[in-house]
Amino acid sequence: MIMANAAAWPAQLTAPGAARRPRPDKWSALEYGCHVRDAHRLYDYRLGLMLTQDDPLYPNWDQDETAVAGRYDAQDPAAVAAELTAAAQTLAARFAAVAGDQWARTGRRGDGASFTVETFARYFVHDPVHHLYDVTGVRYAQPEL
Repeated sequence: MIMANAAAWPAQLTAPGAARRPRPDKWSALEYGCHVRDAHRLYDYRLGLMLTQDDPLYPNWDQDETAVAGRYDAQDPAAVAAELTAAAQTLAARFAAVAGDQWARTGRRGDGASFTVETFARYFVHDPVHHLYDVTGVRYAQPEL
């Protein structure tokens, strides 16, 4: 699912007007793409913690602060498309390598939410799926995990 979703982003990011917000209060396709790229990177980091530490507590992530500090609105769409694809490949490969009891390993967010690697995977995949819908307005059937 990670790679199928990632494959849809380059066309959205390089389309005419991808950097233009449809409304002042809604991110552009470019800004959503930057967020999805960074979410892949963040979840790869957190998954690495879960696989190498006992019940790690993840550092907090302020996605809005990251968007402003990272100047999402001014990034190069082609570069973001390539970076999103690479980040998705890295995360998909890490999930593909999870086996057996590793799916039951745990990790926690600062707000107290606790995940196993399995529930973490399910929680994560929702993010790029719903953001692609935010950009395209097109829903697609999600295969069972």
